[in-house]
Amino acid sequence: MARAYSQDLRDRVIDVALKGLSARQAAARFGVGDATAIVWVRRARQSGERGARKQGQPKRCKLDPHRDFLLALIEATPDLTISELLERLLAERGIKASRATLWGFLDRCGLTYKKRPPMRASRTGGM
Repeated sequence: MARAYSQDLRDRVIDVALKGLSARQAAARFGVGDATAIVWVRRARQSGERGARKQGQPKRCKLDPHRDFLLALIEATPDLTISELLERLLAERGIKASRATLWGFLDRCGLTYKKRPPMRASRTGGM
């Protein structure tokens, strides 16, 4: 992920734009993207905010509040598949999640969740 621009650069772009230059001209002068400068100037005009906002997605999973429910389901019925867990989550809690979300949640809980299809018995075994 790219790093945030320095606060000094932000302040210079905003100050020049607030003194009469357009945000696009300020962007060209300081070598930042037009859209970046436009957002900075708009935010400074509307709310006075000049600092960088936090980057990235929140580290919280939408399934975290339902941790106890999911772990209790798995403990009560250990042979549930991912699809069945997702169906129960939707039916009983009204939470719609993807397989990847549930898989990542289970991985963070330290659970491995691999299901194998039943195999027929070997014909040569035991003879």
